[in-house]
Amino acid sequence: MRKNTKLVVEVVDAQNLMPRDGEGSASPFVEVDFLNQLSRTRTIPKTLHPVWNQTLSFDYDQTRDYSHHSIQVSVYHERRPVPGRSFLGRVRVSCSNFVKKGEEVYQRFPLEKKWLFSSAKGEIGLKLYVSPQEPDQSTKENTPLDIKTFSAVGSEAEDSEEDSFKDTASVEDEVLADFATESAKGEEDSEGRKEAVQALHKQEVLPQPATMHSIRLRSRVPTTRMHPHDTNLQSRDADRFYARDANLIHRDANHPPSGETDPEAYEVKDMSPELGERWPNPNAGGGWMNGRERFTTSHDLVEQMFYLYVRVVRAKDLPPGLMTGGCDPYVEVKLGNYKGRTKHFDRKATPEWNQVFAFSKERIQSSVLEVFVKGKETLGRDDYLGRVMFDLNEIPKRVPPDSPLAPQWYRLEDRRGEGKVRGEIMLAVWMGTQADEAFSEAWHADSASVYGEGVFNVRSKVYVSPKLWYLRVNIIEAQDVIPNDKNRLPDVFVKANVGTQTLKTKICPIKTINPLWNEDLVFVVAEPFEEQLLITIEDNVHPSKDEVLGKISLPMNIFEKRLDHRPVQSRWFNLEKYGFGALEPDRRKELKFSSRIHLRVCLEGGYHVMDESTMYISDTRPTARQLWKQPVGILEVGILGAKGLLPMKVKDGRGSTDAYCVAKYGQKWVRTRTILDTLSPRWNEQYTWEVYDPCTVITLGVFDNCHLGSSQTGNGASRDARIGKVRIRLSTLEAHKIYTHSFPLLVLQPHGLKKTGEVQISIRFTTLSLANIVYIYSHSLLPKMHYLHPFTINQVDSLRYQAMNIVATRLGRAEPPLRKEIVEYMLDVDSHLWSMRRSKANFFRIMSLLSGSISVGNWLRDVCNWRNPVTSILVHVLFLILVMYPELILPTMLLYMFFIGLWNFRTRPRYPPHMDTKLSWAEAIGPDELDEEFDTFPTSRSPDLVRMRYDRLRSVAGRIQTVVGDIATQGERIQSLLSWRDPRATSLFILFCLSGSVILYATPFRVVALVGGLYYLRHPKFRSKLPCVPSNFFKRLPTRSDSLL
Repeated sequence: MRKNTKLVVEVVDAQNLMPRDGEGSASPFVEVDFLNQLSRTRTIPKTLHPVWNQTLSFDYDQTRDYSHHSIQVSVYHERRPVPGRSFLGRVRVSCSNFVKKGEEVYQRFPLEKKWLFSSAKGEIGLKLYVSPQEPDQSTKENTPLDIKTFSAVGSEAEDSEEDSFKDTASVEDEVLADFATESAKGEEDSEGRKEAVQALHKQEVLPQPATMHSIRLRSRVPTTRMHPHDTNLQSRDADRFYARDANLIHRDANHPPSGETDPEAYEVKDMSPELGERWPNPNAGGGWMNGRERFTTSHDLVEQMFYLYVRVVRAKDLPPGLMTGGCDPYVEVKLGNYKGRTKHFDRKATPEWNQVFAFSKERIQSSVLEVFVKGKETLGRDDYLGRVMFDLNEIPKRVPPDSPLAPQWYRLEDRRGEGKVRGEIMLAVWMGTQADEAFSEAWHADSASVYGEGVFNVRSKVYVSPKLWYLRVNIIEAQDVIPNDKNRLPDVFVKANVGTQTLKTKICPIKTINPLWNEDLVFVVAEPFEEQLLITIEDNVHPSKDEVLGKISLPMNIFEKRLDHRPVQSRWFNLEKYGFGALEPDRRKELKFSSRIHLRVCLEGGYHVMDESTMYISDTRPTARQLWKQPVGILEVGILGAKGLLPMKVKDGRGSTDAYCVAKYGQKWVRTRTILDTLSPRWNEQYTWEVYDPCTVITLGVFDNCHLGSSQTGNGASRDARIGKVRIRLSTLEAHKIYTHSFPLLVLQPHGLKKTGEVQISIRFTTLSLANIVYIYSHSLLPKMHYLHPFTINQVDSLRYQAMNIVATRLGRAEPPLRKEIVEYMLDVDSHLWSMRRSKANFFRIMSLLSGSISVGNWLRDVCNWRNPVTSILVHVLFLILVMYPELILPTMLLYMFFIGLWNFRTRPRYPPHMDTKLSWAEAIGPDELDEEFDTFPTSRSPDLVRMRYDRLRSVAGRIQTVVGDIATQGERIQSLLSWRDPRATSLFILFCLSGSVILYATPFRVVALVGGLYYLRHPKFRSKLPCVPSNFFKRLPTRSDSLL
């Protein structure tokens, strides 16, 4: 890392500052404090709207972790002629929001108070970024300060309000106190378990990442360092367990009972695997841990799996072949019946392979490991150059976080092992677990039948979704639009195209050569920007014919990135003439079209680009990293395995499944390795995500790999088959608790509902701060731009579909690719289409909610009818008491709900939610409705006329279905207040009920009614466009929508 790396703060301007000079103005300057480095700008005299445009730079060590520190930007008024200064406001910016040079954007920050009794108002505009070198200071000055210079300003450098409360405090004391506070906070934050969060995004996708800390709150032992890549564990008697259940389910799948369904087959089942057991402990005397000496690791949610690793590095001084006289060497590693070989090199006596082979300990059939060096021959048998043998009993064990085992040079032996021959090979052989760094990239013996491109398709990988932006194009007007036919005025509209996305404005209502539209067109684009914005002006000559009058192509990097709702400066662009024809190519360069178009274009960084439904969204952060908050927790998921999977294809005359699992949360996608030819695969891989909002959902899907490079598994056009998926809402999980369950995999097929197996998952949600969780529950679910400038319903659906296509395309270009059918299934691409089954399910969700109100109405009718005289008398007495003492109404209701919440705590859900077949109406659906649900869109079941009507009906019904689902969602959120489905939300609500009952009991009811009425009737000036706290809390409550198939 270069030593001249700088943190650059560009102080641009400020607005609406507090007047301080007694004449309604101020002479402001800015002082920036970054870890005891002080620097200030020049003073702008007599203005409340100063413009500095000045750059301040600070030393920045990129090897340090600054995520818990912040930079303080303070604005002061310089008093004259008496030396001194007055406080105008300050801003604290978290260091975690810094970006690299070139990614910085202009941001406005509201000024905050320094003390309780100080005053501040206005905003300051800044740009913050990390530059690899010192910025150019030729035009922008930088005035550094130190503590002595700062304190020399005088003891009068305080606010006018602060002087009345702190007469004896000097500026130096304030600064030293601030430094001490920052240092103390830094020391406190650096302690504890929060270190695990800081380096996840930097480490999770690197080929050989650095070590990291994990969080395990169950253990009293300090955290150990292990490799962050995903690892696994395995129990000793799991073979019998898996084989027994696989045989049973496979037998049942081949011979299902007619007209009979086991309800327990669709339920979540509890498990008791040996998670984190018998992991090797380097600090224990015997090398292994017992139950009391268990050492906390990053892989305590999976079972243990042992592997024999062989790293073939290189060879030297190899002899030439007998037949060709040259040396085309390769290495063959043999263990029992398993053989693995490296690639061969042509005519190279010192080859370098650097390849790792992994053999499962459970499948070891020999006590001797043999490593052969051979020379490839085109004719006849390959030449034998030598071998090295290892006794498995003498192979060392390696336990992360130990450093990798150093390879050694070994002399080659002859065939009989009686003597040494010419040549040496560098090898490293050790016994390890799936926690080893070499696990993910190793050649595995159980995948020996895979060849070609299929070798890459069976490995576990981590993917990151592309960074998505909303591109807002405001088409304002155009000038001098001359039609091809000079005898008529044009009917002009604008068409904008980005990649495969095309939008157009309405035709200008007035026929003129200077049309005006002022319409917004919104697109989805992804970094790195590959497409350009193509703008064309077209003339609607005929209802079926449009003529292009001019065009322009604009790259994305010229557009401004906007983080808030401030207006963006518009620009005029000259259009080029279009349509000269292929016979006159030279005239395109000679003639320029004189018309121009007025545009306002920006990249929206304040929105979250949604590629999945908000009902089971996994990430709510805005696009711009500068607006991200600190993570509130860590999600750890152990993908143990599956059992009872159904055969998905035929191989060698029998059913087979090559299963792998995909998990998606936030921007991170993970894919386990493919386990070949088994109905009960065991992955035992563990993954970790940062959690920025607990009211999000993780999705896990199981698929059959059809791209293994063999003819039986299909060709390049094959699609990986869906086996099933599971969605788990994080807010329904108790913090720091490990959930280990077997979830049923359910798939709705054209012939009905089918259980395709079970997936076994262990999951733990660790919260880092209870205060942050409470803070999150009181704020809006999406970034504020979604509420200040919301999109229409049609725009949201269209943009989501475009975002899904972009994500699928980019992930499909990875190596190995995460294919389009996988991404679409995980993101529920067809969830908006019409389905009679879903409509019935949503209708009965509403009916189940209304059943409670109907029961209360029937009870009140019975009371009025004196069906039970005792009950009627008691109700009348209670009514009289509440009328005479109205202050008891709300406390009684809140206290009643508090006790209901406590009573329901006994019956709170013990398992995470899962796909509910009864709620989804998947068992009672008829064949005709299934045929309709699996019909294509547009339909292919009828002639043209019927197809048109049918499609129109489905479109309207899809809207109705969405509205009905939203109504059901609101009602279920009310139910979840006291059901302990979300333990944090229920705890907060019942505590609010208890405190509210006490406060309202002590406050006169008339006062409460007066305050409530005044608040409800308050002036629009005192209203905010953002949702209120109760609305934010309510929208974060869990619903059963994530349990719908």
